[in-house]
Amino acid sequence: MTTTKERTEDTFPLVYQCRLPLSTRTVNHVADLLRRHLKAIRSRWRILPPGKVAVIVLAVLRHDQRLADMAGGNNVSESTVRRWRDELIALLAAQAPRLDRALKKVARQGGEVVLIDGTLIRTQRRTGKADRRNLSGKHRNHGLHFLALTERTAA
Repeated sequence: MTTTKERTEDTFPLVYQCRLPLSTRTVNHVADLLRRHLKAIRSRWRILPPGKVAVIVLAVLRHDQRLADMAGGNNVSESTVRRWRDELIALLAAQAPRLDRALKKVARQGGEVVLIDGTLIRTQRRTGKADRRNLSGKHRNHGLHFLALTERTAA
């Protein structure tokens, strides 16, 4: 069997579009985070502009799109999309307040009760080694556990 990298005569790469239920504010926020990060690390260029990178990463995170699918549709490699995803997750996580600091702030403001509650955000089932990693036995669904911290102040 011979392998060639050339396409046959009548084949064309197929790109599909999907609608992301995201606000412009969300996309702009993530793109601005990336722009500031690129400026801070003095990155000279990226193959795609920060706004497009933000949309690709949000599509991967929101719809659990396969990295290879998003990479092929945007003429970049799968490892590039993975690097962008990991980079933006780190940038978003850096904005979240640490638990110890949030509890100190609640105590300073006179909070009486702090509640930590969570919910499962359902995702598609993964294949391969990551199959059971995101399985919630309680809910019997695949997903990510999202925790939120709320407070009740003195009346």
